[in-house]
Amino acid sequence: MSDKSTSFSIKNWSQDDQPREKLLYKGKVALSDAELVAILIGSGNRQESAVALCKRILASTDNNLSQLGKLTIKQLMEFKGIGEAKAITIIAALELGRRRRGGEALERKKITSSKSVFELMQPIIGELPHEEFWIIYLNNSNKVIHKSQLSKGGITGTLVDTRLVLKTALEVGAVGLILTHNHPSGTLKPSQADKDVTLKLKLAAQSLDIKVLDHLIITEQSYFSFADQSIL
Repeated sequence: MSDKSTSFSIKNWSQDDQPREKLLYKGKVALSDAELVAILIGSGNRQESAVALCKRILASTDNNLSQLGKLTIKQLMEFKGIGEAKAITIIAALELGRRRRGGEALERKKITSSKSVFELMQPIIGELPHEEFWIIYLNNSNKVIHKSQLSKGGITGTLVDTRLVLKTALEVGAVGLILTHNHPSGTLKPSQADKDVTLKLKLAAQSLDIKVLDHLIITEQSYFSFADQSIL
C-alpha cells in the first residue's frame, strides 16, 4: 500500500501534471507563463514535457506573450508536439486575454486622462498591422457613450467623414470627442495629415458646441497625446 503523503508530493507528479496541480494547490499566480500555456496544450512530445515545449515556444518570442499571440496556427505547428488543435487552443486563449483587457477598460468607462484612453483603445487597435481611425464619443461627465471606427487604412482628410462624425455625435448626445488612431510602424510622431484631420474635426465640431478633447496616436506599447503636448 503506497504512502498517501508521498504520492501527494510534487516530486512524484509527472511533469505534465505539475502545472495543473501547482495551480490547484498554490494558485494561478504561482505559475510561470510556460506552465500556464502547458495547461492549455496538456502534453508535450516524446522528447520533452508540455512545460519544456512551452518554454521553447515562448523563448522563440523572447518570452513575450503579446508576440506569442501574433503567431499563426502554421507557425505554432512548426513546433514538434503542437498540432492544429493545440495551436488553435493557444491562439484562442491569448485572444481571450486580449479581449479581457479591453473589457476591463470598458468597465471604467469614464475618461480621466490620456492614459485611460490608451487603456481603452490599445487592445482594439494597438497591435493591428494596418491603420484604423476611431472616434470616442463622451457625455458631459466624460463617460464613454459610444465608440466607432471611422476609417481603415492610411489617414488623410478625404477619408475622414466629418458629417458622419457629427451626425453620430448628435444621435448619441455626445458633447466631447476623442480621436484615436494607431501607427503600426511604432512611431509616435504625428504626421501633417494627423494634424490636419484633428484641426478639421475640431473646427467642424465647434459649430455644434462639441469639443474635440484629444487625439491619441497609439502603438503596441505607448501613445502620443495631442492634448498632453498642447498641440490640439
